[in-house]
Amino acid sequence: MTAPVAQDLPVVVIGAGPIGLAAAAHLLERQLTPLVLEEGPMAASAVRAWSHVRLFSPWGEVTDPAAEKLLAPTGWTRPDAATYPTGAQWAERYLQPLADALGDRVHYGATVTGISRTGRDRIVDADRDSQPFVVHLSNADGREERLFARAVIDASGTWTTPSPAGASGLPALGEGAAAGRVTYRVPDLNDPDVRARYAGKRTAVIGSGVSAFTALATLADLAQNEPGTHSVWILRRGISSSTFGGGEADQLPARGALGLAAKAAVDNGYADAVTGFRTEAIEHDSDGRLILIGEDGRYLDPVDEAIVLTGFRPDLSFLSEIRLGLDERLQAPTALAPLIDPNVHSCGTVYPHGVNELSHPEKDVYLVGMKSYGRAPTFLAMTGYEQVRSIAAALAGDHEAAEQVELTLPETGVCGGAGLFDDSTPEENGDGCCAPAPALVQIGSAGTTLQIGKTETSGGC
Repeated sequence: MTAPVAQDLPVVVIGAGPIGLAAAAHLLERQLTPLVLEEGPMAASAVRAWSHVRLFSPWGEVTDPAAEKLLAPTGWTRPDAATYPTGAQWAERYLQPLADALGDRVHYGATVTGISRTGRDRIVDADRDSQPFVVHLSNADGREERLFARAVIDASGTWTTPSPAGASGLPALGEGAAAGRVTYRVPDLNDPDVRARYAGKRTAVIGSGVSAFTALATLADLAQNEPGTHSVWILRRGISSSTFGGGEADQLPARGALGLAAKAAVDNGYADAVTGFRTEAIEHDSDGRLILIGEDGRYLDPVDEAIVLTGFRPDLSFLSEIRLGLDERLQAPTALAPLIDPNVHSCGTVYPHGVNELSHPEKDVYLVGMKSYGRAPTFLAMTGYEQVRSIAAALAGDHEAAEQVELTLPETGVCGGAGLFDDSTPEENGDGCCAPAPALVQIGSAGTTLQIGKTETSGGC
Protein backbone atom coordinates (compact mmCIF):
# COMPACT_ATOMS: atom_id res chain seq x y z
CA MET A 1 0.00 0.00 0.00
CA THR A 2 1.37 3.40 -0.97
CA ALA A 3 1.48 5.88 1.90
CA PRO A 4 -0.56 9.07 1.39
CA VAL A 5 1.02 12.51 1.06
CA ALA A 6 1.86 13.83 4.53
CA GLN A 7 0.40 17.32 4.06
CA ASP A 8 -3.04 15.86 3.26
CA LEU A 9 -3.18 13.96 6.55
CA PRO A 10 -4.49 14.87 10.00
CA VAL A 11 -2.38 15.71 13.02
CA VAL A 12 -2.82 12.81 15.43
CA VAL A 13 -3.23 13.88 19.06
CA ILE A 14 -2.82 11.15 21.67
CA GLY A 15 -5.06 11.67 24.69
CA ALA A 16 -8.39 13.46 25.16
CA GLY A 17 -7.35 15.15 28.38
CA PRO A 18 -7.08 18.90 28.97
CA ILE A 19 -3.93 19.41 26.89
CA GLY A 20 -4.83 17.01 24.09
CA LEU A 21 -8.27 18.59 23.63
CA ALA A 22 -6.74 22.08 23.73
CA ALA A 23 -4.27 20.97 21.05
CA ALA A 24 -7.17 19.89 18.84
CA ALA A 25 -8.90 23.25 19.36
CA HIS A 26 -5.76 25.17 18.41
CA LEU A 27 -5.23 22.99 15.34
CA LEU A 28 -8.77 23.66 14.17
CA GLU A 29 -8.27 27.36 14.75
CA ARG A 30 -5.29 27.09 12.38
CA GLN A 31 -7.38 25.23 9.74
CA LEU A 32 -5.52 22.00 10.43
CA THR A 33 -7.29 18.67 10.92
CA PRO A 34 -6.88 17.02 14.34
CA LEU A 35 -7.58 13.37 15.09
CA VAL A 36 -7.68 12.69 18.84
CA LEU A 37 -7.09 9.12 20.00
CA GLU A 38 -8.34 8.45 23.54
CA GLU A 39 -7.76 5.11 25.27
CA GLY A 40 -10.71 5.53 27.63
CA PRO A 41 -14.45 5.37 26.86
CA MET A 42 -14.92 9.12 27.26
CA ALA A 43 -12.95 12.32 27.49
CA ALA A 44 -10.61 13.03 30.41
CA SER A 45 -10.37 9.44 31.63
CA ALA A 46 -7.32 10.19 33.77
CA VAL A 47 -8.92 13.30 35.28
CA ARG A 48 -12.00 11.28 36.17
CA ALA A 49 -9.76 8.83 38.05
CA TRP A 50 -9.07 11.61 40.57
CA SER A 51 -12.52 13.18 40.32
CA HIS A 52 -12.74 13.63 44.10
CA VAL A 53 -9.67 15.88 44.27
CA ARG A 54 -10.03 19.65 44.00
CA LEU A 55 -7.60 21.50 41.75
CA PHE A 56 -5.29 24.12 43.26
CA SER A 57 -5.80 26.29 40.17
CA PRO A 58 -9.11 28.16 39.67
CA TRP A 59 -11.36 27.84 36.63
CA GLY A 60 -9.79 30.92 35.08
CA GLU A 61 -6.47 29.07 34.79
CA VAL A 62 -7.67 25.64 33.61
CA THR A 63 -9.63 26.56 30.47
CA ASP A 64 -7.96 27.28 27.15
CA PRO A 65 -8.84 30.35 25.00
CA ALA A 66 -9.07 28.43 21.70
CA ALA A 67 -11.20 25.78 23.40
CA GLU A 68 -13.54 28.46 24.75
CA LYS A 69 -14.02 29.83 21.23
CA LEU A 70 -14.91 26.35 20.00
CA LEU A 71 -17.37 25.89 22.86
CA ALA A 72 -19.08 29.29 22.54
CA PRO A 73 -21.51 28.33 19.71
CA THR A 74 -22.69 25.28 21.70
CA GLY A 75 -24.20 27.43 24.45
CA TRP A 76 -21.46 26.50 26.91
CA THR A 77 -21.26 28.78 29.95
CA ARG A 78 -17.85 29.58 31.37
CA PRO A 79 -17.70 28.73 35.09
CA ASP A 80 -16.83 31.42 37.63
CA ALA A 81 -13.14 32.09 36.96
CA ALA A 82 -12.32 32.54 40.66
CA THR A 83 -13.71 29.21 41.90
CA TYR A 84 -11.83 25.90 42.07
CA PRO A 85 -13.23 22.80 40.35
CA THR A 86 -12.86 19.21 41.42
CA GLY A 87 -11.57 16.76 38.85
CA ALA A 88 -15.15 15.62 38.26
CA GLN A 89 -16.32 19.18 37.64
CA TRP A 90 -13.41 19.90 35.31
CA ALA A 91 -14.28 16.80 33.27
CA GLU A 92 -18.05 17.24 33.18
CA ARG A 93 -18.35 21.02 32.84
CA TYR A 94 -15.47 21.67 30.43
CA LEU A 95 -13.51 18.71 29.06
CA GLN A 96 -16.40 16.47 27.97
CA PRO A 97 -18.29 19.39 26.37
CA LEU A 98 -15.09 20.30 24.54
CA ALA A 99 -14.68 16.74 23.27
CA ASP A 100 -18.34 16.75 22.21
CA ALA A 101 -17.77 19.99 20.29
CA LEU A 102 -14.90 18.28 18.44
CA GLY A 103 -17.32 15.55 17.41
CA ASP A 104 -16.01 12.66 15.32
CA ARG A 105 -12.51 14.11 15.48
CA VAL A 106 -12.23 12.28 18.85
CA HIS A 107 -11.99 8.48 18.79
CA TYR A 108 -12.57 6.62 22.06
CA GLY A 109 -11.30 3.18 23.04
CA ALA A 110 -8.23 3.73 20.85
CA THR A 111 -4.98 2.59 22.48
CA VAL A 112 -1.84 3.65 20.63
CA THR A 113 0.62 0.76 20.55
CA GLY A 114 3.32 2.16 18.28
CA ILE A 115 4.38 5.09 16.10
CA SER A 116 6.95 5.21 13.32
CA ARG A 117 7.72 6.81 9.98
CA THR A 118 6.06 4.94 7.14
CA GLY A 119 8.53 2.37 5.84
CA ARG A 120 11.32 3.66 8.09
CA ASP A 121 12.39 2.23 11.43
CA ARG A 122 14.45 4.48 13.68
CA ILE A 123 17.72 3.45 11.99
CA VAL A 124 16.91 4.60 8.45
CA ASP A 125 17.90 8.14 7.40
CA ALA A 126 16.97 8.16 3.73
CA ASP A 127 14.04 10.45 2.88
CA ARG A 128 12.88 10.17 6.49
CA ASP A 129 11.33 13.60 7.11
CA SER A 130 9.16 13.44 3.99
CA GLN A 131 7.46 10.21 5.07
CA PRO A 132 4.18 10.44 7.01
CA PHE A 133 3.85 8.91 10.44
CA VAL A 134 2.10 5.57 10.81
CA VAL A 135 0.22 5.07 14.07
CA HIS A 136 -0.66 1.56 15.21
CA LEU A 137 -3.56 1.26 17.61
CA SER A 138 -5.79 -1.30 19.25
CA ASN A 139 -9.51 -0.56 19.45
CA ALA A 140 -11.83 -1.37 22.33
CA ASP A 141 -13.16 -4.41 20.45
CA GLY A 142 -9.63 -5.78 20.06
CA ARG A 143 -9.39 -4.83 16.40
CA GLU A 144 -5.98 -3.58 15.28
CA GLU A 145 -5.73 -0.57 13.04
CA ARG A 146 -3.15 1.75 11.52
CA LEU A 147 -3.54 5.42 10.70
CA PHE A 148 -1.35 7.90 8.88
CA ALA A 149 -0.52 11.36 10.19
CA ARG A 150 1.40 14.45 9.09
CA ALA A 151 2.45 15.11 12.71
CA VAL A 152 1.97 13.58 16.16
CA ILE A 153 1.24 15.41 19.42
CA ASP A 154 1.53 13.06 22.39
CA ALA A 155 -0.59 14.39 25.26
CA SER A 156 -1.07 11.01 26.93
CA GLY A 157 0.21 12.24 30.29
CA THR A 158 1.89 10.18 33.01
CA TRP A 159 -1.07 9.08 35.14
CA THR A 160 -0.74 5.40 34.27
CA THR A 161 2.91 5.16 35.35
CA PRO A 162 3.33 6.22 39.00
CA SER A 163 6.75 6.03 40.57
CA PRO A 164 7.35 3.31 43.17
CA ALA A 165 8.07 3.52 46.89
CA GLY A 166 11.66 2.36 46.41
CA ALA A 167 14.07 5.27 46.75
CA SER A 168 16.26 3.89 43.94
CA GLY A 169 13.50 4.51 41.41
CA LEU A 170 12.79 0.79 41.30
CA PRO A 171 10.13 -0.95 43.42
CA ALA A 172 11.20 -1.69 46.97
CA LEU A 173 11.82 -5.35 47.76
CA GLY A 174 8.43 -6.78 48.62
CA GLU A 175 6.50 -3.84 47.14
CA GLY A 176 4.75 -6.08 44.61
CA ALA A 177 3.79 -8.61 47.27
CA ALA A 178 2.30 -5.78 49.35
CA ALA A 179 0.10 -4.55 46.48
CA GLY A 180 -3.13 -5.27 48.36
CA ARG A 181 -2.20 -2.70 51.01
CA VAL A 182 -0.49 -0.12 48.78
CA THR A 183 -2.08 2.56 46.58
CA TYR A 184 -0.40 5.12 44.34
CA ARG A 185 -3.28 7.61 44.29
CA VAL A 186 -4.90 10.02 46.77
CA PRO A 187 -7.76 7.94 48.21
CA ASP A 188 -11.37 9.02 47.78
CA LEU A 189 -12.72 9.03 51.32
CA ASN A 190 -16.22 9.85 50.04
CA ASP A 191 -16.39 6.21 48.93
CA PRO A 192 -17.62 4.17 51.95
CA ASP A 193 -15.41 1.20 51.07
CA VAL A 194 -12.33 3.36 50.69
CA ARG A 195 -13.14 5.25 53.88
CA ALA A 196 -13.42 1.96 55.79
CA ARG A 197 -9.98 0.97 54.46
CA TYR A 198 -8.32 3.89 56.29
CA ALA A 199 -10.66 4.63 59.21
CA GLY A 200 -9.09 3.71 62.53
CA LYS A 201 -5.96 2.55 60.73
CA ARG A 202 -2.32 3.56 60.71
CA THR A 203 -1.27 4.69 57.22
CA ALA A 204 2.13 5.52 55.77
CA VAL A 205 2.15 8.43 53.30
CA ILE A 206 5.34 8.41 51.21
CA GLY A 207 6.12 11.61 49.29
CA SER A 208 6.54 15.34 49.79
CA GLY A 209 4.59 17.02 46.99
CA VAL A 210 1.08 18.42 46.80
CA SER A 211 -0.48 14.96 46.42
CA ALA A 212 1.13 13.91 49.71
CA PHE A 213 -0.11 17.14 51.30
CA THR A 214 -3.63 16.33 50.13
CA ALA A 215 -3.50 12.78 51.48
CA LEU A 216 -2.23 13.97 54.86
CA ALA A 217 -4.96 16.61 55.07
CA THR A 218 -7.78 14.22 54.16
CA LEU A 219 -6.54 11.59 56.60
CA ALA A 220 -6.27 14.25 59.32
CA ASP A 221 -9.90 15.18 58.68
CA LEU A 222 -10.85 11.50 58.91
CA ALA A 223 -8.94 11.20 62.20
CA GLN A 224 -11.16 13.87 63.76
CA ASN A 225 -14.18 11.59 63.29
CA GLU A 226 -12.62 8.12 63.38
CA PRO A 227 -10.53 7.42 66.52
CA GLY A 228 -7.33 5.51 65.91
CA THR A 229 -6.76 6.99 62.47
CA HIS A 230 -3.17 8.12 62.19
CA SER A 231 -0.64 8.90 59.45
CA VAL A 232 3.10 8.36 59.26
CA TRP A 233 4.54 10.85 56.79
CA ILE A 234 7.73 9.48 55.23
CA LEU A 235 10.11 11.96 53.61
CA ARG A 236 13.36 11.13 51.87
CA ARG A 237 14.86 14.42 52.99
CA GLY A 238 14.82 16.44 56.19
CA ILE A 239 12.28 19.09 57.13
CA SER A 240 13.30 22.60 56.13
CA SER A 241 11.58 25.89 55.35
CA SER A 242 10.70 24.55 51.87
CA THR A 243 9.17 21.25 53.00
CA PHE A 244 5.62 22.57 53.04
CA GLY A 245 5.86 24.35 49.69
CA GLY A 246 5.23 28.06 49.19
CA GLY A 247 2.67 28.44 51.97
CA GLU A 248 1.46 32.01 52.23
CA ALA A 249 3.98 33.11 49.59
CA ASP A 250 2.46 31.01 46.81
CA GLN A 251 0.71 32.96 44.04
CA LEU A 252 -1.65 30.00 43.80
CA PRO A 253 -3.12 30.37 47.31
CA ALA A 254 -4.87 27.00 47.24
CA ARG A 255 -1.59 25.24 46.49
CA GLY A 256 0.13 27.12 49.30
CA ALA A 257 -2.68 26.18 51.65
CA LEU A 258 -2.15 22.50 50.92
CA GLY A 259 1.34 22.73 52.40
CA LEU A 260 -0.06 24.53 55.41
CA ALA A 261 -2.67 21.80 55.81
CA ALA A 262 0.05 19.13 55.82
CA LYS A 263 1.94 21.12 58.45
CA ALA A 264 -1.23 21.41 60.52
CA ALA A 265 -1.74 17.62 60.33
CA VAL A 266 1.72 17.14 61.88
CA ASP A 267 1.43 20.01 64.37
CA ASN A 268 -1.98 18.79 65.58
CA GLY A 269 -0.78 15.23 66.14
CA TYR A 270 -2.67 13.55 63.32
CA ALA A 271 0.56 12.59 61.56
CA ASP A 272 4.14 11.83 62.57
CA ALA A 273 6.96 12.83 60.23
CA VAL A 274 9.81 10.40 59.57
CA THR A 275 12.63 12.21 57.81
CA GLY A 276 15.64 11.05 55.83
CA PHE A 277 13.99 7.68 55.22
CA ARG A 278 14.67 6.02 51.88
CA THR A 279 12.58 2.89 51.48
CA GLU A 280 14.56 -0.23 50.59
CA ALA A 281 12.09 -3.02 51.39
CA ILE A 282 8.57 -3.73 52.59
CA GLU A 283 7.88 -6.74 54.78
CA HIS A 284 4.82 -8.08 56.63
CA ASP A 285 4.42 -8.76 60.33
CA SER A 286 2.51 -11.73 61.75
CA ASP A 287 -0.79 -9.83 61.38
CA GLY A 288 -0.13 -8.97 57.74
CA ARG A 289 0.68 -5.31 58.43
CA LEU A 290 3.43 -3.58 56.51
CA ILE A 291 6.90 -2.90 57.89
CA LEU A 292 8.95 -0.40 55.92
CA ILE A 293 12.73 -0.85 55.98
CA GLY A 294 15.10 1.99 55.09
CA GLU A 295 18.39 1.92 53.23
CA ASP A 296 20.07 2.75 56.54
CA GLY A 297 18.64 -0.37 58.17
CA ARG A 298 15.85 1.38 60.10
CA TYR A 299 12.61 -0.58 60.62
CA LEU A 300 9.48 1.52 61.07
CA ASP A 301 6.59 0.47 63.26
CA PRO A 302 3.95 -1.53 61.34
CA VAL A 303 1.29 0.28 59.31
CA ASP A 304 -2.00 -1.04 57.95
CA GLU A 305 -1.80 0.77 54.61
CA ALA A 306 0.68 2.70 52.47
CA ILE A 307 -0.08 5.57 50.10
CA VAL A 308 2.86 6.06 47.73
CA LEU A 309 2.88 9.53 46.15
CA THR A 310 6.40 9.84 44.80
CA GLY A 311 5.51 11.27 41.40
CA PHE A 312 4.97 9.90 37.90
CA ARG A 313 7.07 9.09 34.87
CA PRO A 314 6.34 8.98 31.12
CA ASP A 315 5.48 5.81 29.22
CA LEU A 316 7.79 5.87 26.21
CA SER A 317 7.24 2.26 25.12
CA PHE A 318 5.09 3.03 22.06
CA LEU A 319 7.61 5.64 20.88
CA SER A 320 10.51 3.22 20.51
CA GLU A 321 10.77 3.76 16.72
CA ILE A 322 10.72 7.56 17.04
CA ARG A 323 13.94 9.54 17.41
CA LEU A 324 13.40 11.44 20.62
CA GLY A 325 15.85 13.84 22.22
CA LEU A 326 15.33 13.36 25.95
CA ASP A 327 17.31 14.49 28.97
CA GLU A 328 18.99 11.53 30.60
CA ARG A 329 17.71 12.44 34.07
CA LEU A 330 14.23 13.90 33.66
CA GLN A 331 13.17 12.14 30.43
CA ALA A 332 11.98 15.53 29.22
CA PRO A 333 12.95 17.14 25.87
CA THR A 334 16.60 18.14 26.08
CA ALA A 335 15.97 21.85 25.46
CA LEU A 336 13.20 21.96 28.05
CA ALA A 337 14.87 19.94 30.82
CA PRO A 338 17.22 22.68 32.12
CA LEU A 339 14.25 25.02 32.43
CA ILE A 340 12.20 22.66 34.62
CA ASP A 341 14.91 20.88 36.58
CA PRO A 342 13.37 20.56 40.07
CA ASN A 343 16.83 20.74 41.63
CA VAL A 344 16.94 24.35 40.44
CA HIS A 345 13.49 25.71 39.57
CA SER A 346 10.55 26.30 41.85
CA CYS A 347 9.77 30.00 42.06
CA GLY A 348 8.28 31.10 38.76
CA THR A 349 11.65 30.61 37.09
CA VAL A 350 10.16 28.11 34.62
CA TYR A 351 9.30 30.54 31.85
CA PRO A 352 6.63 29.74 29.25
CA HIS A 353 7.94 27.68 26.37
CA GLY A 354 6.77 26.27 23.07
CA VAL A 355 7.79 24.58 19.87
CA ASN A 356 11.52 25.36 20.11
CA GLU A 357 11.95 23.71 23.50
CA LEU A 358 9.62 20.81 22.63
CA SER A 359 11.15 19.77 19.31
CA HIS A 360 12.96 16.45 18.85
CA PRO A 361 15.39 15.04 16.28
CA GLU A 362 12.26 13.48 14.74
CA LYS A 363 10.57 16.35 12.92
CA ASP A 364 6.90 17.09 13.71
CA VAL A 365 6.56 14.88 16.79
CA TYR A 366 5.95 16.55 20.16
CA LEU A 367 5.45 15.44 23.74
CA VAL A 368 3.22 17.97 25.48
CA GLY A 369 1.48 18.48 28.79
CA MET A 370 2.62 16.53 31.81
CA LYS A 371 4.40 14.04 29.58
CA SER A 372 6.70 16.79 28.29
CA TYR A 373 7.93 17.31 31.86
CA GLY A 374 9.10 13.71 32.13
CA ARG A 375 9.71 13.14 35.84
CA ALA A 376 9.58 16.81 36.86
CA PRO A 377 6.56 17.63 39.05
CA THR A 378 5.92 21.36 38.57
CA PHE A 379 3.56 21.32 35.57
CA LEU A 380 0.52 23.61 35.35
CA ALA A 381 -2.38 23.27 32.89
CA MET A 382 -1.87 26.75 31.48
CA THR A 383 1.73 25.81 30.64
CA GLY A 384 0.35 23.00 28.48
CA TYR A 385 -2.12 25.34 26.77
CA GLU A 386 0.75 27.62 25.80
CA GLN A 387 2.73 24.64 24.52
CA VAL A 388 0.03 23.49 22.11
CA ARG A 389 -0.77 27.03 20.96
CA SER A 390 2.86 27.40 19.89
CA ILE A 391 3.01 23.96 18.25
CA ALA A 392 -0.21 24.50 16.28
CA ALA A 393 1.15 27.82 15.00
CA ALA A 394 4.39 26.14 13.92
CA LEU A 395 2.58 23.32 12.12
CA ALA A 396 0.52 25.95 10.29
CA GLY A 397 3.70 27.72 9.20
CA ASP A 398 3.22 30.79 11.42
CA HIS A 399 6.66 30.72 13.01
CA GLU A 400 6.43 34.26 14.35
CA ALA A 401 3.36 33.36 16.42
CA ALA A 402 4.96 30.07 17.44
CA GLU A 403 7.86 31.89 19.07
CA GLN A 404 5.77 34.48 20.89
CA VAL A 405 5.14 34.12 24.62
CA GLU A 406 1.49 34.58 25.59
CA LEU A 407 1.50 33.49 29.21
CA THR A 408 2.57 34.68 32.64
CA LEU A 409 3.03 31.93 35.22
CA PRO A 410 2.46 32.32 38.97
CA GLU A 411 5.36 31.88 41.35
CA THR A 412 5.45 29.05 43.86
CA GLY A 413 6.94 31.18 46.58
CA VAL A 414 9.70 28.63 47.22
CA CYS A 415 12.72 30.60 46.11
CA GLY A 416 15.69 28.87 47.61
CA GLY A 417 15.38 25.25 46.56
CA ALA A 418 13.46 22.59 44.77
CA GLY A 419 10.40 22.93 46.94
CA LEU A 420 7.85 20.42 45.71
CA PHE A 421 10.20 17.87 44.16
CA ASP A 422 9.90 14.69 46.20
CA ASP A 423 13.48 13.51 46.16
CA SER A 424 15.48 16.74 46.30
CA THR A 425 17.72 18.26 48.93
CA PRO A 426 16.86 21.97 48.89
CA GLU A 427 18.84 24.59 50.70
CA GLU A 428 17.23 26.66 53.40
CA ASN A 429 14.99 29.32 51.92
CA GLY A 430 14.70 32.97 52.71
CA ASP A 431 11.44 34.87 52.69
CA GLY A 432 8.90 34.06 49.97
CA CYS A 433 8.79 36.12 46.81
CA CYS A 434 5.23 37.21 47.21
CA ALA A 435 2.51 36.94 49.82
CA PRO A 436 -1.13 36.53 48.81
CA ALA A 437 -3.53 35.82 51.64
CA PRO A 438 -3.72 32.17 52.68
CA ALA A 439 -6.90 30.38 51.69
CA LEU A 440 -9.81 28.64 53.37
CA VAL A 441 -9.41 25.44 51.44
CA GLN A 442 -11.55 22.42 50.69
CA ILE A 443 -8.78 19.85 50.80
CA GLY A 444 -9.03 16.73 48.65
CA SER A 445 -12.55 15.35 48.79
CA ALA A 446 -15.30 17.77 47.90
CA GLY A 447 -17.03 18.68 51.11
CA THR A 448 -14.03 18.00 53.33
CA THR A 449 -12.89 21.34 54.73
CA LEU A 450 -9.77 22.39 56.61
CA GLN A 451 -9.80 26.01 57.65
CA ILE A 452 -6.49 27.73 56.99
CA GLY A 453 -6.24 31.48 56.78
CA LYS A 454 -9.05 33.88 55.99
CA THR A 455 -9.68 34.14 52.25
CA GLU A 456 -12.54 31.87 51.18
CA THR A 457 -11.43 29.78 48.23
CA SER A 458 -10.99 26.09 47.65
CA GLY A 459 -8.00 24.05 46.63
CA GLY A 460 -6.70 20.62 45.79
CA CYS A 461 -3.69 18.80 44.45
